[in-house]
Amino acid sequence: MVKEDKRVTFIHYKDSELWYCTECGFEFPVPISDTGSATFFAQDRAMLFMRYIGKQIAMLTEVKAA
Repeated sequence: MVKEDKRVTFIHYKDSELWYCTECGFEFPVPISDTGSATFFAQDRAMLFMRYIGKQIAMLTEVKAA
């Protein structure tokens, strides 16, 4: 999802989270509480969002296992 300069696209804001989507269609949140004074663009390099993508994958895996 993040290799070879893949991109993410902002899709919506809800409940204090910025929601982005990878080129393959995987959606993940970025909590506003984590943003500090950073600038978030409508499209950006997926590699910069690897932390949030990983958290969402872990959460979905945990939910599926339960």
